[in-house]
Amino acid sequence: MVGTTITTTKSKDVNNKTGVQTDEKKQHFDDIYICDTPVPYKIRILDALSYVSDDFNQQMFEAHIAPVFEKKSSAANTKTINYVDLCSCFGNTTMATLHGMGYEEIRDNWSNETRCMTIDKPRRTFNDQSTAVTAIDISPQAMKYGKTVGLYDTTIVCDLNNRTSNEFKLTKEAMSNADIIISTASLVYLELETIAELMEAFVTGGSENGMMLVNFLNPFALEKADATKRILLSKLDFVASRATRHRRMSKLEQDNYPGEEWSLLELWVLQKKSKK
Repeated sequence: MVGTTITTTKSKDVNNKTGVQTDEKKQHFDDIYICDTPVPYKIRILDALSYVSDDFNQQMFEAHIAPVFEKKSSAANTKTINYVDLCSCFGNTTMATLHGMGYEEIRDNWSNETRCMTIDKPRRTFNDQSTAVTAIDISPQAMKYGKTVGLYDTTIVCDLNNRTSNEFKLTKEAMSNADIIISTASLVYLELETIAELMEAFVTGGSENGMMLVNFLNPFALEKADATKRILLSKLDFVASRATRHRRMSKLEQDNYPGEEWSLLELWVLQKKSKK
């Protein structure tokens, strides 16, 4: 499948309020996200911090989202399923949900610079109905990798907190056309206004049965997480939730949150409100 890449540049103006919004108590890995492959991500995050949460993302997807689209596609629906990975990075959660790969399988697949250039398992179909994957992230390197190895069909490199850019407009169009959206452990980096605008695009778009898998981090930025939940619940219906381990906390994080060893995660599944 021929895909598309749309690129913008992250603002470096410290007085500009766009760019990734960070919690200073949380560990950040900016040097990893500018690498050309996910191998450093695997070594320093998946390995060193036991980033196990994609096992649970996979389970939530299989339990609550996949059956809906299996049923839809079995009803003689020939429309391609549009899947959007929002703040996707190198694509480990897409590997979990659309390629059926668990934490250990992803680690093995990303074990070296050669292995990572081929995805070990094929992309799933829903009763032979194809899936078109759009990935959106601020990292050009991650988007290029995902496109090269076939995880993504279309990529949008975008500073999502710059809501006046053409790339943000294209992101809203992708959200509007989406049947499935995943955004795992990443909404914490977005301004609340960005989240609200993207969710509005999704809920007013063309798909009647659109669904979303989203993660909330703990103990980071809890007030912002609560505000994000209120935005989502104002626009979408709640389907299911689960609380799990996410990853081990770094030394910086353990110093900032004494007595804590694991970052925890709430996984939510939501769907568009019924039009009846």
